[in-house]
Amino acid sequence: MTGLTILIIACAYLLGSVSSAIIICHIFNAPDPRTQGSGNPGATNVLRVAGKIPAILVLVFDVLKGTVMVWGAYFINLAPVELGLVAIAVCLGHIFPLFFNFSGGKGVATAFGAFLPIGLDLSALLIIVWLSILFISGYSSLAAIVTVTLAPLLTWYIKAEYALPVAMLSLLILFKHRSNLIRLLKGQEPKIKDRNL
Repeated sequence: MTGLTILIIACAYLLGSVSSAIIICHIFNAPDPRTQGSGNPGATNVLRVAGKIPAILVLVFDVLKGTVMVWGAYFINLAPVELGLVAIAVCLGHIFPLFFNFSGGKGVATAFGAFLPIGLDLSALLIIVWLSILFISGYSSLAAIVTVTLAPLLTWYIKAEYALPVAMLSLLILFKHRSNLIRLLKGQEPKIKDRNL
């Protein structure tokens, strides 16, 4: 691993550490998403505590964090596994942000942004899976869990050389969702429409 690769990985973590949910809620005079709703500073909880416009802004920014770092690394010819490390670094920054006491979100939107440079066909399939599960179940967390579980398989089918880094990132996101999975199994997980939690 070269010095340039290490620098890019470090930059990915720092960019990931910029928590758009906290910043945008502050701009809109909304409550800190870490203290309201599910306590998760991500787009879904921002929708609950601040409304649609802030949630959309958070979603877009969080996706762009992953896309910008991985796309930039791709264009300087990093190997697939190194691209996976960049993607993991930006998601780790989102999950454990340096600038916000290491209290971050679940990393789903940022991970999706990291998947985008692989191809629009993969991105479209992931969106279809996520929206289908969300529409059927009403659970944002379940949609995320199913989507990241299928992501390595879909990647292997479309661009097999990126299946391993995608699997690495998927395992991180699944690990972060372990509490959601337990609540889903117990029937205690809130649905996305439950905005008064």
